[in-house]
Amino acid sequence: MSLPRATLDLRPFACPLTYVKARIALERLEPGDVLELWLTAGEPAESLPRSAEEDGHRVVGVEPLAGAERAFRVLVEKGSPAGAGGLP
Repeated sequence: MSLPRATLDLRPFACPLTYVKARIALERLEPGDVLELWLTAGEPAESLPRSAEEDGHRVVGVEPLAGAERAFRVLVEKGSPAGAGGLP
């Protein structure tokens, strides 16, 4: 896994805005780049990783955010665009 290409603090936001902002940030990255997200515990930290994987990205880490109560650090690797992968 490479180092995060960008970090996005989404702790002030609630769902679904957390995923909308994360999705926009992921669109700006190249496939294979890693986005570091800071999320509050509860629904944002539970649903965003699941939604990212459903959209074809890979969650490479979920851990408590150092120095922050009730917050998580989520690392998401941008997946390849739909249709990529070498198959015609």
